[in-house]
Amino acid sequence: MKTDKHPNPEKQHQFDLHYLEMAQIWAKNSYCKRRQVGALLVKDRMIISDGYNGTPSGFENNCEDVNHVTKPYVLHAEANAITKVAKSNNNSEGATLYVTTSPCIECSKLIIQAGIVRVVYQHHYSKNEGLQLLERAGIEVVHLKL
Repeated sequence: MKTDKHPNPEKQHQFDLHYLEMAQIWAKNSYCKRRQVGALLVKDRMIISDGYNGTPSGFENNCEDVNHVTKPYVLHAEANAITKVAKSNNNSEGATLYVTTSPCIECSKLIIQAGIVRVVYQHHYSKNEGLQLLERAGIEVVHLKL
């Protein structure tokens, strides 16, 4: 299985920083007001998918209700990126996920099942069960501050 690990750790760190910066830019596509999250799936140095948090295709672009609570059907950026690659001719086996906020437990389950081997994130989600599950599954988790 190929992975996105580069033999030169410093070079890998530079790639990680740049892809995470790109995920930050991608997060700006989200209509969510409380938090905008972006995700990129990278395999063999190619971006194979992207995602940001938002409502399912065909739904209104309002992520929060009148009380500013996130609607229960809003998809997380990771879920959007994983389902988008599933609809393509590519796959995420051995890929790295770059995401601006660490995955929740539901997204972590998808990450494991999708064959993603590395997760690089910038901000901590309010709960850490997702990170614990990823580490339990042997997925490399990297926290980078930009």
